[in-house]
Amino acid sequence: MNGLVYFLAAAILWAGFAAQLPGLWHNWRDPLKRVLCAVIFLAGFCFTLGAPPTVGFINRAIGVPNAAACVTYGAVNAFSAASLVLIAHWRGADDPAQLRRASRTWLLAYAVVIAAQTALFVAGDAPVERRTDFDTYYAGTPFIREMIVLYLAAHLAAAVTTTVLCWRWTFQITGWTRRALAVLAVGWLCTSAYGVLKMIAVAGRWSGQHWDPLSTRLAPMLVTVGATLTAVGYVLPLLGPRVDSLVAFLRLGPLFRLVGSRNRGLNRRDTLLSWRSLGDVELRLTHRTTAIRDGLRDVSVHFDEAVRERAYRRALSLGSSAGEAEAIGDAAMVAVAASLSGSPDRAGGLDPAVLDSFALDAMAAFADGYAGPEPGEQTLDTGQPALIRLSRAVRAGVVEGAVRAERARSRQVW
Repeated sequence: MNGLVYFLAAAILWAGFAAQLPGLWHNWRDPLKRVLCAVIFLAGFCFTLGAPPTVGFINRAIGVPNAAACVTYGAVNAFSAASLVLIAHWRGADDPAQLRRASRTWLLAYAVVIAAQTALFVAGDAPVERRTDFDTYYAGTPFIREMIVLYLAAHLAAAVTTTVLCWRWTFQITGWTRRALAVLAVGWLCTSAYGVLKMIAVAGRWSGQHWDPLSTRLAPMLVTVGATLTAVGYVLPLLGPRVDSLVAFLRLGPLFRLVGSRNRGLNRRDTLLSWRSLGDVELRLTHRTTAIRDGLRDVSVHFDEAVRERAYRRALSLGSSAGEAEAIGDAAMVAVAASLSGSPDRAGGLDPAVLDSFALDAMAAFADGYAGPEPGEQTLDTGQPALIRLSRAVRAGVVEGAVRAERARSRQVW
């Protein structure tokens, strides 16, 4: 084995670690952020140590055959301890002191395990370097055997505990955290299977069986998948909201092009998304939403309930649901108002001082987000979910037909 799979897994994990560095820099005192970064870094470190080329390098550098096994086992158990501490911090506790005690208990327990492993390795005799099958080759060697079992038992205990905790927690929460926990549960399940396969292969040696491929081939593949899923699960709660913001930003595009870019007080370039602005997509979304609301306020003087009603009934006749028809009706009213507002012959080109009081009231209502509509009066919901539905409806054929019909009517009048 050339270690490519190990190094590839480490690269994936360290890419996730690099994504956390800005947050760690700005929130160094946050214990959750510190332990999250430690878990991801240690996971990549374990894969790097476990790669056969790294194993050979460490053995040569220390000058002790199989010293890399002791180092790698210690790193894996440090990762296990950090993972348990992370889950404890993630779940939180009513008493911060209790959370600190639990974290110290996990860390102390695994520190004892690492010290015991080191002592057992020093007491044992492993003169033949084994880069890929150390577990099974020395499964019957005194002291080394106990070291291997202690390592596998400690790692398996952490993996199973984390899997169960993540799975149980998924039933108590929603959103991106729940998705992250589901991914973590699967990832840690794969890691648990890694420990089980290793243990089976070692036990097979005790009974005279040679099940080494379980330990040297299948187990590494499972732990690679598990570590990748674990890294994704830890990062997902942080990236998930940005994904939601990006999707909302893109979905608002049609409505923004219709009314949002009309606002002369807002530079449209400020609301466009580029690769440089991916880090502040939430800010871009806020700019775009604000531009749309300002645009709706500007064209609200031309809102016509008759246009909305006609488009609503037309959409129903074409098979749209009631909710879809309502959104199409609103979109038609907005699109027609935007087309009229753009005409120099319409009121949209006049100074606000000459507009009638009804128009001024309508504009003021949109500026306030329609917090208090009059009884029986229909208004537009300017909340983000409603704006997304409105933006999706802008592309409907009924809306385009309503705009064409209104333009034809306007030409006849003028």
